[in-house]
Amino acid sequence: MLQATKTLTRAGVSYIGPGAAVMELCYDKLAATERVAAAGIDCPATHGLSFPMVVKPRRGSDSIGVRIVRGAPPGEHLLQELVRGSELTVALLHGTVGAPLHIELPPGTPYSFVHKYLLRPRRAPLDDAALAERVRDTALRIALLLGVDWAARVDFIYEPRRDRLCFLECDVAPLIGGGSAFSDSLLAAGMPRAEQLRRLILGACS
Repeated sequence: MLQATKTLTRAGVSYIGPGAAVMELCYDKLAATERVAAAGIDCPATHGLSFPMVVKPRRGSDSIGVRIVRGAPPGEHLLQELVRGSELTVALLHGTVGAPLHIELPPGTPYSFVHKYLLRPRRAPLDDAALAERVRDTALRIALLLGVDWAARVDFIYEPRRDRLCFLECDVAPLIGGGSAFSDSLLAAGMPRAEQLRRLILGACS
């Protein structure tokens, strides 16, 4: 999809979806993490680590290839500290932030592609109001830092023992269909499906 947006942009062809530049930044997990961390937002550490660690391909989306490893993998990967806590996700659409959802996975289980799209665990609106507001505020800051210009889903992990809310990924081309985490987050915040589709197609102010 990144290549398609680049081709359309170079050709001056209008399309509905994320801009090529923001997609390229967010699909480079190291670059996105470094930009977010530089703004003072907590991210899993990438230096001075010991195994086990989380490994993910440096480039890509949808948590494809995310796994826990006990030895260095071959190829270009991003190695991060293994943070054990609650997986959280929240949708953004043209500056509107949805309700954070708690992904009910056992602590230490990565929210990988398989769990996002194939073997989906139960998810529900976060019942901690203060933490939910913190997630929403942080997601909006991240969207601004990364230049999100359409729809996005921002993933976090929350470690209650140290009160750490860590940024994991900003997917600027998320699955937006009915029943997706993106759609459910906006529904839980009071945005009906018809309004989601209108904004996805026409923008926030149309």
